[in-house]
Amino acid sequence: MATAVAPNAALPTQTDPVLLKAILDSVSNALIMCNASARCVGVSSVPTRDQGLITGMIGIHGKVSGFITVNLSEKFAIRAVEGLLQDSYGTLSSQVIDGAGEITNIIVGGIKSTLANSQWGFSHITVPSVIVGTGYQIAYSRGLEFLCVTFEHQNEEFLMLSDRLLQVSVSMLKL
Repeated sequence: MATAVAPNAALPTQTDPVLLKAILDSVSNALIMCNASARCVGVSSVPTRDQGLITGMIGIHGKVSGFITVNLSEKFAIRAVEGLLQDSYGTLSSQVIDGAGEITNIIVGGIKSTLANSQWGFSHITVPSVIVGTGYQIAYSRGLEFLCVTFEHQNEEFLMLSDRLLQVSVSMLKL
């Protein structure tokens, strides 16, 4: 069974518990579909550096406007897409990149459903865009509500910590 749970430490005072729960539940449900599991290892109310090679990005609009990113290491992306599609890829390919976009869509759809009746509700999302590579930067406007949650994949085969990470970042402005 896949799980994504909050760390035992107290939440940062600026972390909105509704947003955090939406991310935790959505990632957990998405990873179940990918036959994977991860645990929450960090929560930040300020932008953090994306460590992974693959980033899915979806724009959101409704009561709020902004975007959600899902950043995965190459190994995490390959393993999750293999679990989702029940096929073996082994290396980065067009199917894995497309699958990472679909995983982003699944996570954002879960967040959308969870937040629907809250002050953070949004009714429209864009198609996913997938960035492959590192070293890019995103400029965030002042006044955005921001939350970044980092998860660690529960796979003992991935020796390096950077290979086990997935980050979901939400940045939104109330309209």
